Amino acid sequence: MKRIMLRRNNSLVITALISVSFMLLCWLISPVLPMGAPHSEIFNKVWQTVNDNFYDPNFNGVNWKAMRSKYAPQVTSAQSNVEAAAVINQMLSELKTSHTRFYTPDEPAYYQVLGIFEPRIPNLRKQLQKFFPQGKIEYSGIGIFTKDINGKTFVSAILDGFPAASSGLMVGDQLLGVDNRPFQPIQSFAGKAGQKVKLLIQRSQDPATQQEIVVTPKLLDASTMFLDAMKASTQVIERQGKKIGYVHIWSYAGDQYQPQLEEDLFYGRLKNADALVLDLREGWGGAPLSALNIYTARGPSVTSIRRDGTKFTDIAHWNKPVVMLVNEGSRSAKEILAYSFQQYDIGPVVGAKTAGAVVAGTAFLMPDGSLLYLAVADVYVDGNQRLEGKGVIPDVMIPFSLEYARGADPQKERGLEVALAAVQQQK
Repeated sequence: MKRIMLRRNNSLVITALISVSFMLLCWLISPVLPMGAPHSEIFNKVWQTVNDNFYDPNFNGVNWKAMRSKYAPQVTSAQSNVEAAAVINQMLSELKTSHTRFYTPDEPAYYQVLGIFEPRIPNLRKQLQKFFPQGKIEYSGIGIFTKDINGKTFVSAILDGFPAASSGLMVGDQLLGVDNRPFQPIQSFAGKAGQKVKLLIQRSQDPATQQEIVVTPKLLDASTMFLDAMKASTQVIERQGKKIGYVHIWSYAGDQYQPQLEEDLFYGRLKNADALVLDLREGWGGAPLSALNIYTARGPSVTSIRRDGTKFTDIAHWNKPVVMLVNEGSRSAKEILAYSFQQYDIGPVVGAKTAGAVVAGTAFLMPDGSLLYLAVADVYVDGNQRLEGKGVIPDVMIPFSLEYARGADPQKERGLEVALAAVQQQK
């Protein structure tokens, strides 16, 4: 794909890449975080917050007052926090809008969303002091994403450098249990940081492939975990004598990710790579306005020569081939990046269609410590392109069957192939 080199006075051409570093994001009952308030109280608070803050005053054509009447009796009769949360999320789903979900401390996304927003919303930070008196938003886990398919739970992604990555667990493994109990994302590891636990998994449809995997959970800091995983993912992969750089940006929601990428590209581990594969699959969205400038901007290189003849060359842009990986777990501003890659001929996009989750959301803490993630602004790219509900179709579509995948990653492999071909075509 032809690279478009932009004029110097247009180095910020991706002006439609909305700078919503912490707003554009798509996805234990802890003794510190009990859902002690009556279910009806939390339900009413959620309903009212949506009523006052949802981006569309017409609620996407939904009679929002009628939704209150429809679901209130179900919440009143709920026998547990889990049942009440399910009713609330059913009500929210009527809006048919991304970035709109109710989270409880039973799920990793609860902590991850708080870890994204807490540093950026002073009022939220103050509210959280009651529920996280130690000042850290953390939970015990092994660093995995899971997906339920036909009543079965599968490992859908594994964070680089985290306990699961070194345990032998693979993407596509079916999770049957943890320490002889059914798998639960938070409760299975709560209070077990630093202790060995046994996962019962199944690697194929044949029950004979069941096996135990021992893994040691650790406390995951929601404000640093995705940067740590990004650093651990960064590598150079040798293919046919060429060096292909690879980095997985699990979350772009913060000011720390782009500087880390540029440090690695220009001065660190990826400096001598012949091409780059930029993996934006899974995780969370967010992105700075200038995220794509390093691929589109023009500028000089500066070479310094020391007395002994040693040369050091500094550049501020990446003028080598770059390939982007996306899938249905790529959401929010990551989708804007994918759209812009195509529109400005920066490089090919490889993988599967993105989530189509491109509105702006923010976090509202409920009185019991539960969390409402709510769409508060609509988003258009280039003035008139709305990606919500639409998504981005890659240039190179690669299907990926998660169930019993045995750790295979055909999308990454194809991305590496495309990057290698781009390098070879330069000659």
